[in-house]
Amino acid sequence: MKILVLNCGSSSLKFKVFNAADLRWQAGGTAERIGQTDNALHLAWNGGNTECAGAAPDHQAALQHMFRLLAQQGIVTGPQQLRAIGHRVVHGGDRFRAPLRLDATSLEALRQLTPLAPLHHPANLRGIDLAGALCPDVPQVAVFDTAFHHTLPARAFRYALPEWTWREHGVRRYGFHGTSVHYVSRRAAELMGRPLGSLNLIVLHLGNGASATALANGESVDTSMGMTPLEGLVMGTRSGDIDAAVPFYLMRHAGLDAEAAERLLFFGSGLHGLCGAADMRAVHDLAARGDADAQLALEMTGYRLKKYIGAYSAVLGRVDAVIFTAGIGENDADMRERACAGLHSFGIRIDAARNLAPAQDARRISTADSPVQVWVIPTDEELEIARTTLEFTAME
Repeated sequence: MKILVLNCGSSSLKFKVFNAADLRWQAGGTAERIGQTDNALHLAWNGGNTECAGAAPDHQAALQHMFRLLAQQGIVTGPQQLRAIGHRVVHGGDRFRAPLRLDATSLEALRQLTPLAPLHHPANLRGIDLAGALCPDVPQVAVFDTAFHHTLPARAFRYALPEWTWREHGVRRYGFHGTSVHYVSRRAAELMGRPLGSLNLIVLHLGNGASATALANGESVDTSMGMTPLEGLVMGTRSGDIDAAVPFYLMRHAGLDAEAAERLLFFGSGLHGLCGAADMRAVHDLAARGDADAQLALEMTGYRLKKYIGAYSAVLGRVDAVIFTAGIGENDADMRERACAGLHSFGIRIDAARNLAPAQDARRISTADSPVQVWVIPTDEELEIARTTLEFTAME
């Protein structure tokens, strides 16, 4: 029996298959640029890989082609081989604090949360609907990005707004990247040889979307993303922290309406807004060629990271480890150095050689005498979703 994990985006579909007995990876891939003329589907498995151009004109076709390829390789020959399907769902709101078995009733409840995540939720729901139609007898489970952060205390999740904004409209900090944070914090505990419940950690999930999370005794107590994934760190196209009055100012004086202001903050800001490149690798290339805007973008990104490390060190009082993960966190030694430089008084000391050494596996990059350990730990959100899905269905 297998566990299939689906992460459905507006123009992409990521998937992985795991053996239910031991959660060993069996296959995985991505459908990219769904709906565009240059769409393609990639599949990799033990011993091979393939790419099929034009296999993803829409999400339904992408899923159908995925199942055909999995059957051709003998990985999943039919729905009867699936123990369950786990779905990444970005937002669970206040209501869903644990995995959710998906049926008609729970799906309707999920649809009601769309206003909280209008950019992500429709695609997540589309993937659930299509998988349910193709595999009607296979249990489906929603695993929420926000669930890990439901341990936040009120002092961290409430905004300084009237209570009715929270009670009646759900305006509060939810946090995101929870599945990734849960996975890497569990791995950190294994690598450090200590129970997760004894550790105070700062986890920096740095990709196109980026967040910082403070964990006290293994539980999330503060996180940089808020009601939406816009708040916090500088990101690929998102602004992160800004004065809340800025959108109103631009609406009054730059002629933006609410939709244009939202689009600017989510898709036209961050690294892209600062220097015209949203991919951190392109930003580094521009900076190396002397582009002053790109150099400033790097400085601002590192500075914002350092501010959050300092703030969360104060929140926690004692920090056992700082963890870098996701694409930038795992691969960008320069940004790790920028984030940690000058934090010796916080007990954070980077070993330059360890930080620069290329590696794909988890590794410690702090000095031997650093009071706070610093780790680079590759994330695996799909494996965490598979584990959660398997544990949840086993309990039913």
